[in-house]
Amino acid sequence: MMKNIAVLPGDGIGVEIVAQAVKVLNCLQTDFGLEIEMEEGLVGGSAYDETGSPLPEATLTLAKKADAILLGAVGGYKWESLDIAVRPEKGLLGLRSELELFANLRPAILYPQLAHASSLKPEIVSGLDIMIVRELTGGIYFGQPRGIRTLENNEKQGFNTLIYKESEIERIAHVAFETAMKRDKRLCSVDKANVLECTELWREVMIRVSKDYSEVELSHMYVDNAAMQLVRAPKQFDVMVTTNMFGDILSDCAAMLTGSIGMLPSASMDKNQKGMYEPIHGSAPDIAGQDKANPIATILSVAMMLRYSLGSEALAIKIEKAVEDVLNQGLRTADIYTEGDKLIGTEAMGDAVVAALKAL
Repeated sequence: MMKNIAVLPGDGIGVEIVAQAVKVLNCLQTDFGLEIEMEEGLVGGSAYDETGSPLPEATLTLAKKADAILLGAVGGYKWESLDIAVRPEKGLLGLRSELELFANLRPAILYPQLAHASSLKPEIVSGLDIMIVRELTGGIYFGQPRGIRTLENNEKQGFNTLIYKESEIERIAHVAFETAMKRDKRLCSVDKANVLECTELWREVMIRVSKDYSEVELSHMYVDNAAMQLVRAPKQFDVMVTTNMFGDILSDCAAMLTGSIGMLPSASMDKNQKGMYEPIHGSAPDIAGQDKANPIATILSVAMMLRYSLGSEALAIKIEKAVEDVLNQGLRTADIYTEGDKLIGTEAMGDAVVAALKAL
């Protein structure tokens, strides 16, 4: 059955990396019979420049009718002076909120070929395979009230609200426990329950939901300790679940354990497995248009799309195998390059993955 994919390149390197992922999707169409239609839309700074909105109504409509969304990246120096209400990031947050994409899955896997590229010693990170489950539509990023106000002494004060309802915590808890059931059946819930009442409730709900998953070993860790443990002994973790802001920070920390943030995909899903798939890195305006960006995270995001939203585990595995084959060939973009490797650009990496895919 034909599936519709909304393609949203966004800003900066988003345009380049999504182009390589689209090459992979085109290959799956022509060589492997994948039945898809793709339609492109504007989001982020590029959307603001053309329409005055970081999330135009036409893009939101396109995303809502699609079976899955492929996103590049949004933002850049060019738009930093805009009012916060129309900055590129509001387009991304708007998509998450409007589509109710509450569950964010961020795998941190170290490919054996890149053990030397990690910022930690190979013996600490070799074999690393963590899944971070991040709540995506609640917490301090969306909580109200928020803003900047002027006090009686004319001093400005910024304020944001960290807020979660039981139902919001319960639904991400179920996603995390279900994910753990498919892996090593170990789940670490990360909070700051010793200081923040909101995450005291988070821990209470996690414990309650754990009674439905007796096979899963649930542990708890404060976020500051979790950050330290990711650097000290990351392989102690299998699945981690945490709030929106904590997940944002910890998943970027975990990314560097794998050698480069350019290697990590993500999936943001609603309750029906409809998802938005994107690399976890940003728009990198400093290298945009220079054929330097690593497209592998975006290509692996396509694999996650096939696995979770398009119902094609076999093709997801083929993409992952093609990426491994390319790495075995010693082909590297600048972010994962070390002496002795073959340095190539964004487009050449995309072509190499397609060639490896065709050879399977």
